[in-house]
Amino acid sequence: MRRYAVEFVGSFFLVLTICGAVLAKASLAPLAIGLALAALVYAGGHVSGAHYNPAVTVAVFLRGGLPGRDVAPYMLAQVLGSAAAATLARWMAGSPEQAFSVTGKALAVAFTAELLVTFMLAYVVLNVATSASHPNNSFYGLAIGATVLGGAISVGGLSGGVFNPAVAVGVSVAGLISWSMLWVYMVANLAAGALAALAFRALNPAEHEKPDPATAYEQIQEVDRLSREEPIGTATGRHNVEVGA
Repeated sequence: MRRYAVEFVGSFFLVLTICGAVLAKASLAPLAIGLALAALVYAGGHVSGAHYNPAVTVAVFLRGGLPGRDVAPYMLAQVLGSAAAATLARWMAGSPEQAFSVTGKALAVAFTAELLVTFMLAYVVLNVATSASHPNNSFYGLAIGATVLGGAISVGGLSGGVFNPAVAVGVSVAGLISWSMLWVYMVANLAAGALAALAFRALNPAEHEKPDPATAYEQIQEVDRLSREEPIGTATGRHNVEVGA
């Protein structure tokens, strides 16, 4: 339950930042979002793995880093946190003038942009936060936040810059994106997470069994025990991300 609560809290503050910045028409909205995500990843990585994104949850699960029993609760916590934050943001900042919506070729472009950037995001997460090649690194949060920042700047105007099905629900609740666009993010983002996991497994065959979802909970408990005995700072947080807690 603790891990699900962290996913709720992280998703809540991520979407609160997104909706607040966009509704306020902040010129540095992409930077605010990327930095907030990086901070939240560091804050929750040692407990839940700090997914805050169903596409990332799918990627970590298919990579072999999250037990199947945790997939649905993670996603539910992420969506509920996002919806709650969007409701609050809309009450605080008001409704947008117009919801983002595209058709025709622009819709195909939006779908492609969401697929590609979400793939990049999930691929980065798997490599910097779950790979045995980067033991005890301290840069994973910055890499993840920078990926979202780059994506938001480069294709935000084309697709809305969502890259996250839970965020898609949140920004729809806030009125920033039309509900008719929701399927684009659900399909493109989740497909991208699955494709990123397949790519990771293909390019890192030696890590197929690392970590083992069947023993993930036991690994987490052991790390918690060791962290109490030996304070090792960010290395502990990163290790829990590695096992997809």
